[in-house]
Amino acid sequence: MAGHNKWSKIKRKKGVADAKRGALFTKLIREITVAAREGGGSPEFNARLRLAVDTAKAASMPAENIERAIKKGTGELEGTSYDEVTYEGYGPGGVALFIECLTDNTNRTVADVRYSLNKYDGSLGTDGSVSWQFDRKGQVVIDATRYSEEAVFEAAIDAGAEDVAGDGEEFVVTSEPSDFHAVQEALEKAGIEVSSAELTRIAKNEVSVTGKDAEKLVKLLEALDDLDDVQKVHSNADIDEAVLAGVE
Repeated sequence: MAGHNKWSKIKRKKGVADAKRGALFTKLIREITVAAREGGGSPEFNARLRLAVDTAKAASMPAENIERAIKKGTGELEGTSYDEVTYEGYGPGGVALFIECLTDNTNRTVADVRYSLNKYDGSLGTDGSVSWQFDRKGQVVIDATRYSEEAVFEAAIDAGAEDVAGDGEEFVVTSEPSDFHAVQEALEKAGIEVSSAELTRIAKNEVSVTGKDAEKLVKLLEALDDLDDVQKVHSNADIDEAVLAGVE
């Protein structure tokens, strides 16, 4: 998953700047609100909310913002109602794209997503057209400069993780969604600080994208990420390292 992991690392670095201009906070607040609406306002008994709150804290979101988002979700405060929608499509080079959104206006969202796809030689597909190309997984990221591979591997695998991959900068621990929180808790109990954690979709097979297609694909991924309604974009692209180097 070289391309997938490389793009993920770039997005995490960009996330710091996003938080400063409010874009990341907007997405996190929506996720917290929907998680609280669907499963209640207690992170202790709502796994989705616990993950959303942990992610928000890692992004340095103020506690009052988190609490207000939870109360909007539970109905204690008036707030906008968001719907969960997904779109499937294709990008330059024929890569598969699975786009997760939270929106209060599906007509606006599909129009924005379609516009971005068309602008960069992509296209919107039908439901089910690409979803089969991805597996739902949990992923935990750890700073590889702070912990040994042996310590991370032992704690993660004992808790049910499927794989631990490292590139010298970070370890990525992958698990089934049902084992995701157990793995995260086991790492924390072992004294290993988690940099980020998420439920994601991992491509079963990757498509190599180079040259102009790679450049357009990166611009498309950035355009989709910049849409307030878009929460996550998953692709099966192994993007040319030279192109990605220009993004960092």
